[in-house]
Amino acid sequence: MLPLGFPTPTTPLHPPKISATLTTPIPFSISDAALASRGFALHTTPAALNLDHLNTVFASVGFPKRDTAKIRTALDHTDAMLWIEHAKSAGKPVAFARATGDGVFNAIIWDVVVDPSFQGIGLGKAVMERLVAELLHRGILNIALYAEPRVVGFYRPLGFAADPDGIRGMVYSRKHQKKR
Repeated sequence: MLPLGFPTPTTPLHPPKISATLTTPIPFSISDAALASRGFALHTTPAALNLDHLNTVFASVGFPKRDTAKIRTALDHTDAMLWIEHAKSAGKPVAFARATGDGVFNAIIWDVVVDPSFQGIGLGKAVMERLVAELLHRGILNIALYAEPRVVGFYRPLGFAADPDGIRGMVYSRKHQKKR
């Protein structure tokens, strides 16, 4: 099952708009053409995605290794994704992010990773800008993500804020449940 309404791998993603009244899109910090000239290809479906290599990238940035069948299930339930491969690594992601949500009001961005050997050249920003732009294009304005403290600074310039308007995120945790 592929995400509904998401552009094909050759269709460009829609640049973000600051508000519903602004009609001029904001350009991405690095264009699709500039990425292509550096040997990078953008993909919006899991069709050619090497899940074993994705798992390796997860582990290389400190995420736990995951069962690839469960990764496939997660991707089947993903509303939007973007992954980048380099010409020298066919099917192997060097950057990845995905979003789930209700398709109307809310989305959560998950699994934002960049292979350590490709960090620092703008791929994380490129993935995030395009994923957020696609969600905004769909009219989804409440976009959340989880971030480790060491990477919070990466997300702030992209428009994310910790605890906006005093809103606190909460996560269910069995270890914090009170004994009855």
